[in-house]
Amino acid sequence: MGGGVAGMAAACALAEAGMRVQLAERRSYLGGRASSFLHPGVGEVIDNCQHVLFGCCTNLKGFYRRIGVADRIRWTSEMTMIEPGGRRSPLGPSWLPAPLHSLPSFLASRAFTLGDKLALGRAFQGLMRPIPGDSTESLGAWLARKKQTKGALNRFWRLVIASALNADIDSISLPYAAKVIRELFMNSAEAGSMGMSTVPLGELYAGALEFLEHRGSSVLFNTRVESAAWDAAASGWTLPTSSGAVTSEFLVLALPFEAMAKLLPQMPPADGGGRLASQLQHHEHWPICSVHLWFDREITTLDHAVLLDREIHWMYNKGRLHPWRKVNGSYVELVVSAARSFAALTSAQAVAKAVGELAEFFPAVRSAHLEKGAMVKEIHATFGVSPGIDASRPTSGSPWPNCFLAGDWTATGWPSTMESAARSGHLAAEAVCRGIGEPRTFLEPDLKPRGLMRLVGAANAQSI
Repeated sequence: MGGGVAGMAAACALAEAGMRVQLAERRSYLGGRASSFLHPGVGEVIDNCQHVLFGCCTNLKGFYRRIGVADRIRWTSEMTMIEPGGRRSPLGPSWLPAPLHSLPSFLASRAFTLGDKLALGRAFQGLMRPIPGDSTESLGAWLARKKQTKGALNRFWRLVIASALNADIDSISLPYAAKVIRELFMNSAEAGSMGMSTVPLGELYAGALEFLEHRGSSVLFNTRVESAAWDAAASGWTLPTSSGAVTSEFLVLALPFEAMAKLLPQMPPADGGGRLASQLQHHEHWPICSVHLWFDREITTLDHAVLLDREIHWMYNKGRLHPWRKVNGSYVELVVSAARSFAALTSAQAVAKAVGELAEFFPAVRSAHLEKGAMVKEIHATFGVSPGIDASRPTSGSPWPNCFLAGDWTATGWPSTMESAARSGHLAAEAVCRGIGEPRTFLEPDLKPRGLMRLVGAANAQSI
């Protein structure tokens, strides 16, 4: 149940293992929160938000390889930070070993003062040591102890890291912030490289549909499942739907936590159901907003950029990233993370604000004509990784027989990302295989630290 990344990853892994899978999705398309649609206001197929992956996302990359779409991901190790007024600071790896590979470009960056750089250096040094996984300290409290400057807070922690985890720094668990820093900036240049789809997400995930159907499995679109019954005598599940009952020996619930909470009262009574219900109550979602703009001329030759000191945070030049679109002018997508105040704007207000701020970074916007624009709100974009959240993240096991859980909010060790979703799907698929007595491994191993980080990892392991 559930055709998001978690459900697709589980279904495709099990189909590869030779099982006949039925993937039930309430919508008419796959992808869940990472999907695309035809926007009626602009007449264009757009993604519900710009989704990126990184080199450290081994399970998402493995899922893409499995369904044959890995070649549709465009990779880069370069990033450009832009200040209002247009001054740019390119960042990228060098020949130095990890974790020093980005040091030359960081030291040369004009976006940070010397004081900012010293403060960030102190913080990164502190993160070289392991952070206890059960720490209940917030990132904001830790940064206060590390005496971070205003520039370091606003131009790095509140922008880059808060965007990655899509929450305010005071609402972010320190262990998850530390994980993001180590994976994206310290372990290796490969781990921090960024990948972007060169096709709409709906087209990207069409590969999962083809993969399943080619192996005798199926996707049941427009299928809403509101209850499930366990037949102990037949050792199987029956799920009534609007188009008829679906039966199966095993059940994987790959649902967002709100949908899981709604389904829970309609599941068979079971020991542990109350604990799961309690865990679900501790989760909350944070929104992400995106503004899509079409101009009559080119406003920048950059593929993407980090925009400083304004409400819009990230620029993706979709006209360049999606060359098949054959845009005559420019099509850009602007992303606002942790966007509760921005989400309160109307579409017209959001477009006007985005155009005004974009002109501060790219002067060509002032002379360009805005042909059309749209705002997309993904209210349930990510779940919050607040301090202590791991106590409310269940494993793939469930209170019911032959039933397993998947979803980015389950216990994957990762924050709310497509990688967490893919990992949860692979863990659930492994649990099903163990249930039939045919153990299989689907979980992809993490990228190993490189350079000097290998020595740091060894030293930390010994100290632990």
